[in-house]
Amino acid sequence: MSHKNLEYLHRRRIVYRRGPITDTPSEIFSWGNFYENGTYECYELFRSKAKITSYKSFKWHLLVLWYLNKKLTYDDILELTRYLADKDNGFVVIKLNESSIINLVDEVFEKDLEAPPKNKMRKIIFKEYSGLTSTEKLKIVGSIIGRKKKAEAGDIYEAMLGIHDNNKKITISKIANLLNVSTRTIYRNITLEIKQEKMLLNEEV
Repeated sequence: MSHKNLEYLHRRRIVYRRGPITDTPSEIFSWGNFYENGTYECYELFRSKAKITSYKSFKWHLLVLWYLNKKLTYDDILELTRYLADKDNGFVVIKLNESSIINLVDEVFEKDLEAPPKNKMRKIIFKEYSGLTSTEKLKIVGSIIGRKKKAEAGDIYEAMLGIHDNNKKITISKIANLLNVSTRTIYRNITLEIKQEKMLLNEEV
């Protein structure tokens, strides 16, 4: 299956996306919000075509799902994990046997439910039903982030998401053009973690 089958999540009323709840946006627009200093409170699972490609990524997804759905029991998480691990449902490219699935759920339940899972910083958050096309979103990212004439790690990640949502390969030159900076600036500020994310996103295009 090329597309994720979200029917199970909807039927079980499982929350898998949530915007910031305490961080205040710097600017509010009809299409969404801009956070000048970034926010770590935005969780948007399964928003793109990208699939779960590693055990570590799978664990993070489960931690977020449990964090956003605190009433889920161990058995609930186990059932959900089995569903996500089934390649026919379109969420993963890795293969986990039953033993690995149980180990994964056990590791998740060892964590502190009250602590927010580690998350990437976001600066631009579009409303889920903004009505904008991927191209229109990309233009907004370029106009808002690019007006600073510099590129921090969060800016680079935001630009990458915009390029990926437009179903284009992410390159250093495309990021630089979008942010209106030199490629040297991108190379200087891009982190190893973002480089790895760039590679994963490009695998899905």
